[in-house]
Amino acid sequence: MDKGVLSDLFQRYFLSCRRLSSLPWKELQELLQSEPSFVLTILQKTFFHPLCQKYPPALRYRRLFLSELIKKHESTGADPPDVLYDAFADVLNTDEDTVCHKSYFLLSGETVTLSENVAFVSEGTTGLVTWEAALTLAEWSIAHMDIFKNRTILELGSGVGLTGIAVCKSCIPKKYVFSDCHHRVLQQLTENICLNGFQLSEEQKSQSKEQVLSDTEHGKFSDNVKISVIELHWESVTEKQFLHIQTDVDVVIASDVIYDPEIIISLSKFLNKLFMCMKNGRVLEVFIASTIRNPETYSFFKTSLGK
Repeated sequence: MDKGVLSDLFQRYFLSCRRLSSLPWKELQELLQSEPSFVLTILQKTFFHPLCQKYPPALRYRRLFLSELIKKHESTGADPPDVLYDAFADVLNTDEDTVCHKSYFLLSGETVTLSENVAFVSEGTTGLVTWEAALTLAEWSIAHMDIFKNRTILELGSGVGLTGIAVCKSCIPKKYVFSDCHHRVLQQLTENICLNGFQLSEEQKSQSKEQVLSDTEHGKFSDNVKISVIELHWESVTEKQFLHIQTDVDVVIASDVIYDPEIIISLSKFLNKLFMCMKNGRVLEVFIASTIRNPETYSFFKTSLGK
């Protein structure tokens, strides 16, 4: 594998906290046998990358990564670089935190950095971490940006915001409506929107209040996108919310929302109402990305849609 490609893979995987087993360790070890100093390049692209220094991944992840990197370098028999062991000592002497960061390099060239909770389940919700299908939907959206360009998008179950922020940065939507049902998730989502180069035009006083977000020094996007962060419960959507969707929304997207039968029923009924409320020849497009962890659950979703 080319050295540039290899170092870029380590950078992308490390900063987004991909499973350590998925990193190309074998290819790295083969390269280190002939060029042990290449470990310094990997360090610069990962642990010492400016994003890692400012928005560090989970402490445990950094410890395990550096430990594996040390093992691979030690296998070469070369003299150990002090900087590698100093970095490891640094993370060993750092206290654990409940918050971490993940940074994603998008196909469009943009970067999305998210503040997340270290635990998969926290404060009674799984919405404080990014799930696999969100990245897949983000990359798919960028590859099909014409679906989103100059249109109004409603995202269901936005979580900490990866998909929506990626679409806002890369696909030039006219308006983007983030939604979730958990107050803590909505709070974290709003923080991540600001973290990624959007500045609230005025202080957001409630999670349901619509705000226009503008560009900041973190990135220049083609046009300002009007962004809303709203609390939305699928089983108890108000008539006012449906009226807004009926007259404004063009595309609905969601990721990793197919995991529980009760939620599936609520989602299916909600989608049915959305389609039924479209008037004046308006066509609603819906795209849902799912990680199929349980084939029976996914089959139930398709059956529920059919009903």
